[in-house]
Amino acid sequence: MTTTYDGRRRVVIEGVYPEINAGRFPIKRTVGERVVVEADVFADGHDVLDGVLMYRREGATDWHESRLQPLGNDRWRGAFTVTELGRYEYSLEAWIARFATWQRDFSKKADAGQDIPVELQIGAELIEAASERADGRDRKALQRWAASLRDESTTQAERVATALDDELSAVVGQYPDRTFATRYSQSLPVVVDRERARFSAWYELFPRSCSSVPGQHATLNDCESWLPYVADMGFDVLYLPPIHPIGTTHRKGPNNAPTAGPNDPGSPWAIGSSEGGHTSVHPELGTLDDFRQLVQRAKDHGLDVALDVAFQCSPDHPWVKEHPEWFRTRPDGTIQYAENPPKKYEDIYPINFDTDDWESLWAELRRVFEFWIAQGVTIFRVDNPHTKPFPFWEWLIGEVKAEHPDVIFLAEAFTRPKVMYRLAKLGFTQSYTYFAWRNARWELEEYLRELTQTEIIEYFRPNFWPNTPDILTEYLQTGGRPAFIARFVLASTLAASYGIYGPAFELGERTPREPGSEEYLNSEKYEIRDWDLDAPQGLQPLIARINEIRRANAALQSNASLRFHPVDNDRLICYSKQSDDGANTIVVVVNLDPHHTQAGVVDLQLDVLGIDADRPYQVHDLLSEARYTWHGGPNYVELDPNVVPAHVFRVRRRVRSERDFEYYV
Repeated sequence: MTTTYDGRRRVVIEGVYPEINAGRFPIKRTVGERVVVEADVFADGHDVLDGVLMYRREGATDWHESRLQPLGNDRWRGAFTVTELGRYEYSLEAWIARFATWQRDFSKKADAGQDIPVELQIGAELIEAASERADGRDRKALQRWAASLRDESTTQAERVATALDDELSAVVGQYPDRTFATRYSQSLPVVVDRERARFSAWYELFPRSCSSVPGQHATLNDCESWLPYVADMGFDVLYLPPIHPIGTTHRKGPNNAPTAGPNDPGSPWAIGSSEGGHTSVHPELGTLDDFRQLVQRAKDHGLDVALDVAFQCSPDHPWVKEHPEWFRTRPDGTIQYAENPPKKYEDIYPINFDTDDWESLWAELRRVFEFWIAQGVTIFRVDNPHTKPFPFWEWLIGEVKAEHPDVIFLAEAFTRPKVMYRLAKLGFTQSYTYFAWRNARWELEEYLRELTQTEIIEYFRPNFWPNTPDILTEYLQTGGRPAFIARFVLASTLAASYGIYGPAFELGERTPREPGSEEYLNSEKYEIRDWDLDAPQGLQPLIARINEIRRANAALQSNASLRFHPVDNDRLICYSKQSDDGANTIVVVVNLDPHHTQAGVVDLQLDVLGIDADRPYQVHDLLSEARYTWHGGPNYVELDPNVVPAHVFRVRRRVRSERDFEYYV
């Protein structure tokens, strides 16, 4: 009989988690995070099993190993920490632990008073076999142990004690016989990003509105004056809409009017003119040198500049003349402009990715990213990636990150869930979400459980935005200042990464273009805006405080520990987050009703939080500095939206000092 496998490999490895699409796509981590892997590991019969989680940098020759630990019911777990940017891979291997099996059975026989001299000889042989795989001191020690089991000059009790010695078990376990070990069928990939991929606060700013002179088109140099303002609020990413030349053909006027006046600046997303395209700077903003200077000044303030990449063109873009084959031509000979019926974007031509010249097109689009990376940009917000082919993004992101593993891609993909998740699997580092439209408690809880308590958390990193230049929700339009505060607290504490379109957000801009619309009246997409940053309704102090809290509390810097807690009032939502070591616990309660005071009893599941139900504990409101002593899980809260519609509690446990003095930590 001829077989293609070795039938002596008896261990089965299956049910591996995490494993995305049977290993087709990588899981995601940031530097310093752990990869925890579980699997079902079992074999026929009753032999004791052992195994390892294997891991290495992609391309490395040697594997590192972490011992698998049994969880019960044939489930095993191992873990490792990723320490460098780039890609890792992991797999598993398991085998019959023959010496451990012998020890288990030998112990039972010895306890039962059975005849064991032959069993001692078997054990000695297994120890000697292990000594052949060992070296140095361990080899000599194992040889001594084997001799002790054969030494008939000692009592049987002494030999039994030697055979069952814990140190012997540990040393033999270091040198297992893996001749017939089962290796999992494939190696599974991990993409490792920098911390900002996991934890970030974004601020969107239109550079042309940064002038100190009302109505005047600002420059990138003017934009530098805003850097202290953004940094002082605690943001770490400054996101700029497209900074390229804007077309004049079919330029849109204020409020998306189909025609523009001679002084109307047009939409920054209508990219390209005779002055250049995707690798040029709009002349009224300044020069490429000015942009490089802005990037450096931003870094001096602790800010990364994120640049918008929108792969579409105005009719005046150089590509339209140089590469007409990259665009779709209609039967009348005109180029098809962009549409999202009933919306029309006559000032924009979409790119035709079905062109026969697709390879040259792909290469040029990659060059756009490489160009801006050379100018110091390492974060990109990608406009509408769901309208471009999946294979293109997988190729492009893979190529870019192979050379620049620190680059971050944010997908602006407000589309169907499966499409959003596919883009994340293909390589997008973060993604916009449906958060803006989840207002009721049940909606928020259901959505966040999907994002944080399912396989999705392994590859999809949400970035929560309560508003964007395209999204002014009904909740913000009608809820006033309390609505902005509530949505900001939710975005910044539910998700480790969030962003706001400012200064429209911190100044409470909430007038729609018309009833039922989510478009802003006098949208900054089509005109230069003047912002009074000193307006009394500004939320800058609150925003700065929340960002300070986020940086000071590790619990808020990831999403995996998010748990919701029952509240007897549906207008209140309560949730918690904890640091990996459990030392830092944050509990947030938000009033979702922007118009009325709401009260209720929250019921913290203390066992989940590791809090002793029999001892009091303190909740310290990091927004108001108020401190409350709570007992047990159920506790009363009341929130007036016209004061502050949220509590952000840090839980402090009561401990006893060496001098028998109790205090909270």
